[in-house]
Amino acid sequence: MTTIAPRAVLPSDVSAESAADVVARLRATFATGRTRDLQWRRRQLRGVERLVSEQEPAIAEAMAADLGRTPHDTWLGDHAATKSEAAYARKHLRRWTRKRRVTLPAAQLPGSAHYRFEPLGTVLVIGPWNYPIYLTLGPVVGALAAGNAVVVKPSEHAPAVSALLARLIPHYLDADAVAVVEGEADTTQALLAEGLDLAFFTGGPEIGKKVMAAAAEHLTPVVLELGGKCPAIVTADADLDATARRLVWTKMLNHGQTCIAPDYVLVEESVRERLLGKVMASYREFREGDTSGVRIVNDRQFDRLVGLLDSHGGRLVFGGGRDRDALAIEPTVLVDPDLDSPLMTTEIFGPILPVITVASLDDAISHVNAGSKPLAAYVFSGSRRSAERVTAEVPSGATVINHAMMHCLVPQLPFGGVGTSGMGAYHGQFGFEAFSHRKAVLSRTTTPDPDLLYPPYSERAQKILRKVL
Repeated sequence: MTTIAPRAVLPSDVSAESAADVVARLRATFATGRTRDLQWRRRQLRGVERLVSEQEPAIAEAMAADLGRTPHDTWLGDHAATKSEAAYARKHLRRWTRKRRVTLPAAQLPGSAHYRFEPLGTVLVIGPWNYPIYLTLGPVVGALAAGNAVVVKPSEHAPAVSALLARLIPHYLDADAVAVVEGEADTTQALLAEGLDLAFFTGGPEIGKKVMAAAAEHLTPVVLELGGKCPAIVTADADLDATARRLVWTKMLNHGQTCIAPDYVLVEESVRERLLGKVMASYREFREGDTSGVRIVNDRQFDRLVGLLDSHGGRLVFGGGRDRDALAIEPTVLVDPDLDSPLMTTEIFGPILPVITVASLDDAISHVNAGSKPLAAYVFSGSRRSAERVTAEVPSGATVINHAMMHCLVPQLPFGGVGTSGMGAYHGQFGFEAFSHRKAVLSRTTTPDPDLLYPPYSERAQKILRKVL
């Protein structure tokens, strides 16, 4: 394993002047043209792969400190996905950067046209705390593949991982083109005040609004990867064994603190009790009899989740315990909570799974569409027609049929939200394009150069131009 020596980084109370200095240094690097070179981009992508591979133990240790994760869960949730994303981009980079030739209308002949992808310049990636490696370095992969200089702002709510990234990134990536700036909300605002060429934010809608407002002051474009209440619809003809296992497994990942975790379940009444029995059996099986709570990231999130548990108005059928000293909450299943309770009107982002009874698929679709557009919608059904109805009738960032969350591991698919669940998409080529400008190029010959194109226009010339153009 590579030994990493400590390296000085900006302090957590970085000033606006320090942010300006960092951005100025990266802009100077970008101006040299260094980041446009394909070999440079490949070296950076390889550097991301090496970072997560060689530093897996250090990453696991930081994740355990911040989130209480096991090494396996860290590998599954952050390490493997980040390495795969970087490797995929590196292998496909040449194809992504090729010119795309287009045909010309007759009036533009003789000539040729194409469009190409250019790096935007110096961009900002603001990472979240829940998957602080994958959801920080994943966007960085797209930014580097596109040839940008990158300011990385890790989440202050995962301080051990933030400090680790600040220490490691300068040793694995070009330190003159990629800089880590640690700090809190004022640091982010100071960076946004520099008028960067794009701001990429992953987090909640409320902070997303603040990022977008600050970016608007400088007309900085944004990609917002937000969240929302991702529904799981279960029809009467679903495979209930597979459904229960997959719902419980994905809800357990990172203790439910995942933007695309199943937020709640809508199940047809005829199979509700059978599904509940299998869900509870899956929890017991996967936890091997452990009845303790799972770690919540901090006091604020713990108190918020306890508030949801104390005001849901439904029936508790599993779990529900909490331990404030350990910041732990038991995985919990609730049945038919009040639909206007905070539990059902805000994103849960924790180990609580409400199960809502519906009479039919029509009712389930109507319920989802009465709220904001989710980041993802899940449908478990044995009917292709039912799955297609949910896909077609429920606006969402993505639809997954007979599973949950797995679409984020497919680099050939765009990942992003719609409406309040986000704007813009990334992963694979979509990440490359999100951090690129699609530039149009038209080339014309100097001859012929007919006089009828230029004033003064005779009546005959006007008639010809109306037919041709």
